[in-house]
Amino acid sequence: MMSKLIVDISHHQLSSRIDWVKAAAEVALFIIRVQYGSTTIDREYKKHVANAKKHGIPFGHYAYALFKDVEDAKKEAKNFLARADKDAKFLVVDVEEQTCRNAKDIVPATQAFIDVCKAAGWKVGLYTGHHFYKPHRMDQVKADFVWIPRYGPNSGKPETKPAYPCDIWQYTDKGRVSWFNSNLDLNQLIGIKSLEWFIGDQKQAAATKEKYPRRLIRNGSRGEDVKKIQRKVGTAADGIFGPKTEAAVKVWQRKNKLAADGIVGPLTWAKMF
Repeated sequence: MMSKLIVDISHHQLSSRIDWVKAAAEVALFIIRVQYGSTTIDREYKKHVANAKKHGIPFGHYAYALFKDVEDAKKEAKNFLARADKDAKFLVVDVEEQTCRNAKDIVPATQAFIDVCKAAGWKVGLYTGHHFYKPHRMDQVKADFVWIPRYGPNSGKPETKPAYPCDIWQYTDKGRVSWFNSNLDLNQLIGIKSLEWFIGDQKQAAATKEKYPRRLIRNGSRGEDVKKIQRKVGTAADGIFGPKTEAAVKVWQRKNKLAADGIVGPLTWAKMF
């Protein structure tokens, strides 16, 4: 029976100190850091990926964000895409500090990062601090899933759940396991998404990539692709993606267990067509 243990790792956990044979028996999913901003590549990243592959452990990737504005966020996202291993199951942007020159840019910059990755066909999640979530309006960001830490007493066991809705809960940074001789970040699923949703095919649009228009279709979009979507969700097929179409897309996404953001990206397109 597959363990539900989900662990995020970076250069703070040397790959050579992990007993990968034991880890393979206990870990359902590793989330491996790739970069810290645009210029710093995690020095253990490739080793972690190679070992996870060797021992058959599914993994996703995360990037710690340091972008200063929307354009900088797009650049960081493109660097992330260039470095991400093709076998990763999903990508995550880690936004836990206010790095933008103008504080009001943190939400649009985060969204820009996510949109660049989604347009490339990936499932994309948002990791953000529990203390950061509401004050910095991270609840306004549209992502495929949300990952929030909340430790409570931080005893190494899950105790105090996040006060906000999320899909992954990082419940401690003092987790102890048999296969690593130091503290670890441990997580568990608490939303409606199953483990299979996370470790299934990371590019669900791959089978329909000839059809996918390679752009996000959202409020304000026009054209034949919009008409296809409107027919699918049961609204008037006038080719104009307005508020009614957006609302209908959200309903359709909820019914199909997708992130209900009202945007037709590669995941929604693949499910529709």
